[in-house]
Order: sequence, then structure tokens, then C-alpha cells
Amino acid sequence: MGKDKLRKFAENLTFKCLVQPEFEDIFHKDHPLKGCWHEDFFHNNNPIVLELGCGRGEYTVALAERNPNYNYIGIDIKGARMWRGAKTATERGMQNVGFVRTRIEFIRSFFAQDEVAEIWITFPDPQLKSRRAKKRLTSPLFLADYKQMLTEDGVINLKTDSKHLYNYTAAVIERLGLGVEVQNDDIYGSGYADEVLSVKTAYESKFVAMGLPITYTRFSLKGCTEFEHFDWEGDDVLEKDAEENRTKAF
Repeated sequence: MGKDKLRKFAENLTFKCLVQPEFEDIFHKDHPLKGCWHEDFFHNNNPIVLELGCGRGEYTVALAERNPNYNYIGIDIKGARMWRGAKTATERGMQNVGFVRTRIEFIRSFFAQDEVAEIWITFPDPQLKSRRAKKRLTSPLFLADYKQMLTEDGVINLKTDSKHLYNYTAAVIERLGLGVEVQNDDIYGSGYADEVLSVKTAYESKFVAMGLPITYTRFSLKGCTEFEHFDWEGDDVLEKDAEENRTKAF
């Protein structure tokens, strides 16, 4: 492990905005902050918004700056990447930002029913291989987890360069009968991107420079009680996205 990564890991321990539980503290058990984020972490009753797979935390910090009456929590397993967002939030004295270092699979250990108002999923791994479909962050498996923490009117936002993930999510929405507010397959080309959607992560800037259209979907789980996995016919397509070009951005 490089010295710079070790330095970041050591500094992460000093950030009050960064929660880093041990595996045994959340495996099949609840974290102490579950159900208590308003009282014990943010010390206010403002709505909580999650960013799943937040990476360096650019989007989490940017949203928090634009919306001081909301609380934002970025979630990722990569501590060295998350260091950047936690350090920025600390240096700017931001009180409405938090970060949690954990796998998305353990998210239910951290948030109680009705504790989360909104979820952002920004440029996740599209998991293009069909055998990994259940690992897509908009698969029915994950949506069932989100349902357990979202408020009745809570919404999910997906921003991605992956047409395959965008189309898969559309299929999930149709299959489960979910309420969709926005489906846009090119937010910049269509002029749809507003101030919030125009915030770009490091990866997104690379995708845009490569000429890849950025898609956006906003939907809710209201009224849905069944989240059964299904085989999507779109996974039979041999050429999924321009994967060779896409990986150049990483």
C-alpha cells in the first residue's frame, strides 16, 4: 500500500463527518446511528439524502452546498477516494454532510424506515455481465432495500453514461409498475440539465469529453411491495455500451 493512501487512511480517522464501522459491527446487526441520524449526527430534522457509490464525494458536497436545508450522506467502500469529500467538507465547516464507508449491500444496517427522503445513484458500475444483474444498484434486490428506508414520497435519482443501465432501469420501472417522474437519455444534448444535474464528478467530466451522452432517471417506489428479480431480454444483447471506450475514463 502506497504512502499517500496510508496518509489518507490515517487522516480519515480524524474526520468527524466520516463514519467507518468495523465489519462485525454491521454484519447482520444495526449500526448505532440507525434511526438516529437526525438527533445524533446532524442535530436537526432536515431531510436526509443519500448518494450511493459516492467515490470522491464531489456530488455529495456540491449538493450540500446548494441545499443547506437538506442533510447529505455519501456512501462508498473506497476510503482513499472518500477522503477527498470528507476533507473538503471538514475544511469548509459543512454541518450538513456526512460520509459512511461501507458496502451498499449493508445499507439497511444504517437507516431505519422513513429516515431517508431521497437517493442519488451517480455513475455506478453498470455490471454489464448478465450474471451480475442483481448487483446493479437499480435491480429489484437493491430497490427492496431502499424501500425499507425511504419515506412514502421518497425518490431515487439515477445519473449514468451507461445506456445499458439506463434501459435496464426503465425495464425495472415498467416491470414493477413504479412511478417515473423523469426519463431523459441525453440531459446535456436536450438542454434538460439544471443547476443540480450540471454538477459533474471527475468521471462524468471524462465521459462528457469522450462524447458519451449522460442519462437521467427519477422515480419512486411508492405503492410497490413486490421486488422480484427477473431476467431482462436486453441482457442478451452482445454489444453493451461502448465498453472499451468507457473504460478509458477509469
